[in-house]
Amino acid sequence: MKRKKHDLNPKLNRTAWLFIIPSLILIVMFVFYPMIQAFLTSFQTGVGEHLTFAGAANYKRLLTDTTFKKALFNTVLFLVIQVPIMILLALVISSMLNDKKLKCKGLFRTAIFLPCVTSLVAYSIIFKSLFATDGFINSLLMNLNVISEPIAWITHPVWAKVLIILAITWRWTGYNMVFYLSGLQSIDSAIYEAADIDGASAFQKFRYMTLPLLKPIILFTTINSTIGTLQLFDETMNITQGGPANATITISQYIYNLLFKYTPDFGYAASVSYVVVVLIVVLSFIQKKVGEDKDA
Repeated sequence: MKRKKHDLNPKLNRTAWLFIIPSLILIVMFVFYPMIQAFLTSFQTGVGEHLTFAGAANYKRLLTDTTFKKALFNTVLFLVIQVPIMILLALVISSMLNDKKLKCKGLFRTAIFLPCVTSLVAYSIIFKSLFATDGFINSLLMNLNVISEPIAWITHPVWAKVLIILAITWRWTGYNMVFYLSGLQSIDSAIYEAADIDGASAFQKFRYMTLPLLKPIILFTTINSTIGTLQLFDETMNITQGGPANATITISQYIYNLLFKYTPDFGYAASVSYVVVVLIVVLSFIQKKVGEDKDA
C-alpha cells in the first residue's frame, strides 16, 4: 500500500508562516545583517562615513600586533585551564547532589546555582574587594598561616590570571551543574542499583556509567562554555581592567578598547572580532567530532 502524503492544510500553512516571518525578519536584521556588515567592515579602515577599502591590511596587521597576540594567548589560556576545571567540578557536584540520601538538597542546589543569576558587575566588584591586598582572602590565609605575606592578586601577572579563573569558575559552575543534574535524574536508578550489587565503587560508577550516559550533555555544556570563555569580557574589565600590563586582557576587551578606549578603528576591531568567530566555529567543530558516538 502506498503511504498517504500528509500535508498541512494550505490555510494552516499560511497561518504558520505569519508567525514565522516576523521572527525571520528580526533574526536577519539583528543577527545576519550585522554579521555580514562586520565582515565587510573588516576589509575597511577609517571611522564612520570615512571608511575606505583596505583589502586584507587589517588581517595582516593581526600578525604583527603584540597586544592582539597577548589577548589571544590569555583567552586561550583561560579556555584551556578554566573550562575543564569547571566541567569536572559541575559533574562531581551534580553527582553528589543527586544522592537520594542527601538532606537539604534544595538548599545546596540553590546556593551553588545562585552565582549564575547575580549581576556580573556586582560580583566582579565584590571579588575585587575580597582579593585586594588588604582584603578578606589575604587576611584569612595569613591568619591560617597558609601565607606569610599578602598575595598581589590584582597587580601580579600570574595571580591576576588565577583570580580571573576563580571568578569565572565560581560564577558558571552552578549553571553547568543544573544541566548535569537534570540528566542524572533522567537515568534509571536501577542501573546504579545493579552496579551496587556487582560491588562497583563510587568512582567506578562515575567513570563507567555517569560519564558515558551524560556524554551528550557534557558535549553541549563544553561547547557553550567554550563560546562563553572566548567572549570573556566582564570579569577582566571589572576586576583587573585587563592588567597588569595586559596580563589578563582578552580578545573581547581588546575589541572594546579599539572601539571606545583608543582612537576608534572600526575596521580593525571587526577583523579582531572575526578571529573570535573563527575560533568558535573551529573549536565547536572539533569538540563535536571528538564527542560524537562512533558506534552510532
